[in-house]
Amino acid sequence: MSRIVAVAPVLPPHSAAQGEITAELVRALGLDAPELRRERAVFERMHAGTRIHRRSTVLPLARYADLDFDEANRVWRDAGADLGEGAVRAALAQAGLAPGDVDHFFFTSVTGAAAPSIDALLAGRLGFRRELKRIPSFGLGCVAGAAGLARVHDYLAGHPDGVAVVLAVELCSLTLQRDDRSVANAVATGLFGDGAAAVVVVGDAHPLAVAGARASGGVADAGAGAGGGADAGAGAFAGGGMEIVDTLSSLYPDSEGVLGFDLGGTGFRIVLTAEVAGAIDANFAADVDALLTRNALTRADVGSWVAHAGGPRVLEAFAAALELPDGALDTAWQSLAESGNLSSASVLHVLARTPSQPPGTWGLLFALGPGVTSEIVLLRWGGGVTAGAVGEVGAVGVDAGGAA
Repeated sequence: MSRIVAVAPVLPPHSAAQGEITAELVRALGLDAPELRRERAVFERMHAGTRIHRRSTVLPLARYADLDFDEANRVWRDAGADLGEGAVRAALAQAGLAPGDVDHFFFTSVTGAAAPSIDALLAGRLGFRRELKRIPSFGLGCVAGAAGLARVHDYLAGHPDGVAVVLAVELCSLTLQRDDRSVANAVATGLFGDGAAAVVVVGDAHPLAVAGARASGGVADAGAGAGGGADAGAGAFAGGGMEIVDTLSSLYPDSEGVLGFDLGGTGFRIVLTAEVAGAIDANFAADVDALLTRNALTRADVGSWVAHAGGPRVLEAFAAALELPDGALDTAWQSLAESGNLSSASVLHVLARTPSQPPGTWGLLFALGPGVTSEIVLLRWGGGVTAGAVGEVGAVGVDAGGAA
């Protein structure tokens, strides 16, 4: 087993109400023309149906009207590195660890691309050791935060005294396609937000895991997330950290075209079909039950459900497939309302908001992404480390008209 000892979710500095974002995007996409009033009505209805109240963006809203792919990808690299650095520093501080303690670094993003990747850019800035093992991941999309936890759990099984960091950085606003008036783009522009999260996980022989396993109660909060603007709703592990007990990965057959991105001359063009809910309905419950059964558990044994806040239809499909009681996914709904869908960082933000449970309580963390792929992580609460609140990190390195 491995143990989660810190979670640091962060948001970029610009935040706006959903209605304000919708109005700005109507202008940016040219939907304010009188002859496009029908298209505008569909666009506004899609945004209103997301149940999102507020989202954060890496740039001021006015900047998106003339942003091209070259500039968007530079902002992703530079501002994304800054946001990621803040998340990792906050997570390590919460865990009481130094950068030199880290053995394995799993980085993921699907909203930009660079070589060297952001994890390589951060290694020197953070002070990681030269022999650091890095895994930069692209293409897993919304499932990658959960997949990152699963993959570092695999690594730590062979390195039980090791320290791993998972970092998800997603600047979804930079993928805006101004010439795309499809229903999929209307949904996506109303659903996705910007954010990042870092998680520190240690092997079961690491001193932090040993101390956590022995603890009968929680420790004091190790501090808020990087920067200010703490989110009062995001204070997980108040009374104990979590063990990762087991994981399950599943690639659904014949579902490659259900969701993802098409990459072209203008950047990342969303692929989002109505078949997402059907893929969940056809596959997800059986996968959950398979993981629980091999650990001699049933759904009734699970006390906490940590779901990727993918959107109303995704959360409703999860709840229906698992026959969950009302309120079981409230934490994910709250994260969705306050931040939107943060792609791979989303489930990690939900994890940071998840209320602490008594030691020994079982939990399931899960997400869905392109493929279609699901990742399910079986958790068990124990004594130990706390996580901080969501903080805001300024995006240094963007020009004066961009992030502060």
